[in-house]
Amino acid sequence: MGSFQLVTDILHYKKDIKKKEKNVEQYDVNKLKEIVINAKPLFLNKEESSHIKVKGAANFVTEVDTHVQSYMQEHLKVLYPQVQFMSEEKSNDEIDFSKAVWILDPVDGTTNLIHDFHGSSLSLGLAVNRQVIIGIVYNPDTDELFWAKKGEGAYLETLHDGKVTKLSVSEIDEMGEALVGMGSSPYKKHWAKLIFEINAKIFEEVADFRRIGSAAIEMAYVAAGRMEVFYEAELNPWDYAAGKLLIEEAGGLVTTYDGEVPDISKKLSIVASNGPIGKILVEKYLPAEEEFTKIGSQAGA
Repeated sequence: MGSFQLVTDILHYKKDIKKKEKNVEQYDVNKLKEIVINAKPLFLNKEESSHIKVKGAANFVTEVDTHVQSYMQEHLKVLYPQVQFMSEEKSNDEIDFSKAVWILDPVDGTTNLIHDFHGSSLSLGLAVNRQVIIGIVYNPDTDELFWAKKGEGAYLETLHDGKVTKLSVSEIDEMGEALVGMGSSPYKKHWAKLIFEINAKIFEEVADFRRIGSAAIEMAYVAAGRMEVFYEAELNPWDYAAGKLLIEEAGGLVTTYDGEVPDISKKLSIVASNGPIGKILVEKYLPAEEEFTKIGSQAGA
């Protein structure tokens, strides 16, 4: 490579870095956090949480879901009208992931909400060209606000006392010491045999399991070092987008069951970890994505 080409490549590299930084800096994370926090009264409306529609097997939507979604879409559009809006309770066929897009789960853990289980969250991610650059997960029941901005770390704000803590994943690298979060993929009951066979093998090797019922909260807990890993088959982008950035900015690792970097535009099986424990699960315990596809084909036959 000639010296001219080398200089040209360096200049292009620096230009790309500046462009990425600009993408992050043009969004005010404090204003975004304020919008999210102000959704709390909608979230805790007990009457609306009792108005339930069934979308599918073990898949529910309440008036809280739809009202929080409408509120978030309205306020985000005022701030950043150019950014697309993807959310669980709407059609997303028009989304172009090469451009900026909000990725929202208005209520991650709707079944928890219905049962007043205090394990639901609002999850908001911002992706530009398939890269998540802002992630926010808020649990209104505990008033814990987890947030991250690409390149600036991940943080937990406890709103009752105003305390801000920088997040860091756990350093545990032995399976026998690991606290493991798992998702049961409740919308895919025909996967139950495979899922719980996997869980049984992992359970024999680890300290214990936890099952919260909100992927966003469980990923935030991994980022905070409260658990070493969380895994679940077939999560939607709105389930894992914000949590992915939280974990990465806290020093952790998020991959697919195949050990690959997740494509944020796709429904995927996700392993979110402190790094060492996730790698062990991928290498020794978790099946390839195609194993679930095979079961799905057999169930539909």
